Amino acid sequence: MSAGEVEPVRVARWFAGRGYPVFPLAPGRKTPIRGCRRCSQHSAEYVPHPAQECACLARGGLCHGFYAATLDPDLIERWWTVGDRGVAVATGSADLVIVDVDRHSSTPPQQADQLLPGVDLTPAQITQVKDGVDVLRLLAQSRDQPDPSKGELTMTVRTPSGGLHLWFRAPARTAWRGSAGSDHHGPVLGWQLDVRARGGYIVAPGTHTAAGTYRVVGERREPVLLPSWLAGELTRTGHLLPGAADEPEEPTVPNRARAAALAARRRSGGGGSSEPGRWAERTAATVLDAVADCGRVPEGAGWSGVLNRAAFTLGGLVAGGHITEEAARTALLDAALRARPAKQAAALGIIRSGLAAGTRQALHPRDER
Repeated sequence: MSAGEVEPVRVARWFAGRGYPVFPLAPGRKTPIRGCRRCSQHSAEYVPHPAQECACLARGGLCHGFYAATLDPDLIERWWTVGDRGVAVATGSADLVIVDVDRHSSTPPQQADQLLPGVDLTPAQITQVKDGVDVLRLLAQSRDQPDPSKGELTMTVRTPSGGLHLWFRAPARTAWRGSAGSDHHGPVLGWQLDVRARGGYIVAPGTHTAAGTYRVVGERREPVLLPSWLAGELTRTGHLLPGAADEPEEPTVPNRARAAALAARRRSGGGGSSEPGRWAERTAATVLDAVADCGRVPEGAGWSGVLNRAAFTLGGLVAGGHITEEAARTALLDAALRARPAKQAAALGIIRSGLAAGTRQALHPRDER
């Protein structure tokens, strides 16, 4: 994600192209656009119903906030041609974990367990704390880790109030609950450290509000996999949702494959109902799922062979004009690292050779490999 000024529709396309579902925010605000009268709880015409089952969503309506989030390029074009709408990413369906570092001017607590639950702090360390940036630094320091607030660890966004959003990809088959650093009844990572995950959303960089603009800082332009030490802290503080591995409610690899195929459909003018586009989407999702499934066991799944086969297949889709090489490479690497996070160098080599071999022969509907 570029740090410069970018049109909202381009921001939305960028995130959707990486498999992160997006939806519009009200112009100049960081809140969703209000839905229709039937779906708005403030309306006399409101009809109670489950948000995820709302018929408006199937029609491309903007009711229910993050439940409306999409990867569909046709909807994205339609939604962001109206007014100066901001962009939000649905963190749950994107399988993202955002550490929201506040910098409010409120007086910090003087008890260690209210600053960082479960972490021993000295009196000198407690007196150093002014805001969430200090709390995050102390948390990392207590685990012998570099300060994440420097913007060198992952994609980091500065908010109009001076706070920070640290974007991370969730490990495979995990789901995380959100929290507020001031909450006394739920999980808390630390004072002025909020967590955005399942059941929430995050404002995308480039979005303008009355208070200012959300901007990327540092050199990182994409979210990295949630570091194991930080995943451990989130688990320790009650953010890991139990049984998530058994509930594939919001699959990420198919999302990325779908995003790649949808982008290709739009580029080729196929539109949302293109049969070749749907076929390319299904083909990509099938082979990427197979790669991700290798992560179910630590070894013996034939990961390198499965990844090579997927790269070969996606290379054929690239040669056939169904997806771009960049989209294929991104989706393959993401699936590979979700299954084997420590094998990036090996994954890159397999993907490079597999794509090169696959692009020698275009793959189209009814072709078999």
